[in-house]
Amino acid sequence: MATSNEPLDEIQWRHPNYAQSLGGLHSNNILFYFAESPFFDRTSNNAVLFTQATFNENMKFILSTREQFEGRLKQMSGLEFIVAQEPAESGPGMGTGVWVIHKQTRRKREPEDEIIVHAAYYVIGENVYMAPTLADILSFRMVTISSALSKCFAAADNARTWSPALGHIYKTTPSTTNNRAQALESKGATPMPEAQGNKAAPESKKTIQSAVDSRLAEHSFMIHMQYGGDYMDENPITGKPGEFHLTSTGRKDKFQALTLPNLDTSFKTSTITQPDKKDTKGDKTPKTPTGMPSKPRRKKSKAGATPTSA
Repeated sequence: MATSNEPLDEIQWRHPNYAQSLGGLHSNNILFYFAESPFFDRTSNNAVLFTQATFNENMKFILSTREQFEGRLKQMSGLEFIVAQEPAESGPGMGTGVWVIHKQTRRKREPEDEIIVHAAYYVIGENVYMAPTLADILSFRMVTISSALSKCFAAADNARTWSPALGHIYKTTPSTTNNRAQALESKGATPMPEAQGNKAAPESKKTIQSAVDSRLAEHSFMIHMQYGGDYMDENPITGKPGEFHLTSTGRKDKFQALTLPNLDTSFKTSTITQPDKKDTKGDKTPKTPTGMPSKPRRKKSKAGATPTSA
């Protein structure tokens, strides 16, 4: 039996004792057997018509066959339960034993009645089930598919590796026969536990380092593919709208970097002999080197002037 909090489409109802009292389930008592299940609505036309036929002698004949009972239901308007499909014959005198019952609302119209189906139920043997809705079936299928895909993607990601030379590749696990053959071949040359521990550490470090290198290479390639076409302007624009200015491109710095290195131009004292030269304008005083005290300049005499004698 179903509990009050359990959804109707998740329960199975059966009443073997009542089915035996009816002499087995057949076409004339299938609706009466279904009326004892929790799926039945006591306010439907089936319950009203059954109560009237039970206490009215003139209406008892409609309870004898399903055709007469459903014929009287079709003359009424409102909620009803009616057999939508009988068991299909799989052989002479053999049926599938599956009954389909619809819960529907009938509205009298001309020339045909308007029928709105609310739910469908299956009677298989003595068990009664409620058919799930199309939305429930689709949601269940979608959850199943998404769960399987999530597991598949996780397994594929664990088996995937990337290298600059090969790109994305997937590791394959060797067959069990190859593993057994390798185990038999290496049985005689199996190292001692200490040797295994010494060799395991470098191999694990190599594996971790290769995984890190592959990850960094993949990340660098992704950055290049995403920002490889972006370049910075050599002349950034400054200012506000209407008064834009181009900043310096740094040509001075570049020119200074390209010039020759500074030479040592410090003054060195040396004795210089100059030949005697006759100059009508007089001897010129050599330039005073930087850092030396300057000498007083001699006053030049005018040409033709004779100094006065004392």
